[in-house]
Amino acid sequence: MNTNSRLIVGPFNRVEGDLEVTLDISAGQVQSARVTAPMYRGFERILVGRPPEDALVVAPRICGICSVSQSVAAARALASVARIAMPDNGRLLTDLMLACENAADHLTHFVLFFMPDFVRPTYADRPWFAAAERRFAAIHGEASRQMVPARARFLHLMGLLAGKWPHSLALQPGGVTKGVDSGERIRLLGILADFRRQLEQVLFADSLENIAALSSRAALESWADQAPQDHGDFRLFLHIARDLRLDQSGHGPHRFLSHGSFGLFPAGQAVSGAISAFDPAQVAEDLTSAWMDTPALPDADKAGAYSWCKAPRLSGQSFETGALARAMVAADSLARDLCADKGGSVQARVVIRLVELAKLVIAMENWTKRIKPGEAICEEAPLPLHGHGLGLVEAARGALSHRLDMDGGRIRDYAIIAPTTWNFSPRDQAGNPGPLEQALQGAPVQDGETTPIAVQHIVRSFDPCMACTVH
Repeated sequence: MNTNSRLIVGPFNRVEGDLEVTLDISAGQVQSARVTAPMYRGFERILVGRPPEDALVVAPRICGICSVSQSVAAARALASVARIAMPDNGRLLTDLMLACENAADHLTHFVLFFMPDFVRPTYADRPWFAAAERRFAAIHGEASRQMVPARARFLHLMGLLAGKWPHSLALQPGGVTKGVDSGERIRLLGILADFRRQLEQVLFADSLENIAALSSRAALESWADQAPQDHGDFRLFLHIARDLRLDQSGHGPHRFLSHGSFGLFPAGQAVSGAISAFDPAQVAEDLTSAWMDTPALPDADKAGAYSWCKAPRLSGQSFETGALARAMVAADSLARDLCADKGGSVQARVVIRLVELAKLVIAMENWTKRIKPGEAICEEAPLPLHGHGLGLVEAARGALSHRLDMDGGRIRDYAIIAPTTWNFSPRDQAGNPGPLEQALQGAPVQDGETTPIAVQHIVRSFDPCMACTVH
């Protein structure tokens, strides 16, 4: 493809919600990209004028696959207004539910959303193709038949703690509505043991502890070569990534943001490897390229706009968020090694997401053992008539915030910034691209491709949730 051309790609399959990408192509490469979120949601407007407690009911319905994250963000926003201190049991049970959702999402993304792209005919001559086809072919792939039931059994944890998933009301500003007795704690450990066994036998073909201990690119490569390429799906991905040079694909802005979570991941920002504190007051949403007249009022005819997504900026800059960002802010040695040259990549995002999955399950086992049956699970406190609250959470895909302003016992303003709002943001007033728009620059486009395979790998490496993006 030697001539200049424009290609509109979308809607994407295997992406939660609607997504469209406009690519300007020259010399067989993407020269620039514009990412469009074509679906307007409006939850911020829905919440205005309601009692603040309604956020606990309405906000989780933003999304059916990360509703716990939305619940926790709403609850934390209300807790900051009421200045509620959560008891230890409430915190442990909240963390278990949030970690369960995040871990299930990581597994779902890898098995059902990301890996099936490597079964496309364009890769039929690759030495790993037969193994990838056997494991990840649509409908008939072994991986989905093994891991989807394992995921379903794992989510029984959510039923035990929250009554149902998604859209539970068990998560409250001061804790949770249901405690755990000694027998239920044993059941939780049984659920986690079953999930661990499936991960260790199928996904990793190794212990979770060994995966969590991987500390450098060299250690990762050495681990990949210790067994045949199809000995575990993680190892198969590493061989695919090596062959396709996925470590050289999808470089983002080399700026990472984390709100902090679970006591495992600190809050902060990492810019070209330098870590500093995160100040929420420095976050603003740029409306230049969004079909928005004001932060809450849509304008579908706005000149120059191309997305319903606003452009979150921290101190005027775009930031990548997600599992890789959490690891970078935590100064994780493997993440820093994978991002040392040019920042995030397709390989780095997938590797760190799976390593985080191993770490989460280990942590969940420890949290379950620390639950003290019979002790307090929730602190109650009345909400004032006026106040300002901020709820910060690390969802599976990264930094999620809910900001709440109350006046006269009603919500006066509600603002939501989701992880995909950060990652898939459009250009800002200065013309700076969002993280995905930047990551797509330089992606190869072969003659005749209408949905370039390299573009799909990059898009999916961020694990987008477009339903959460626009409010």
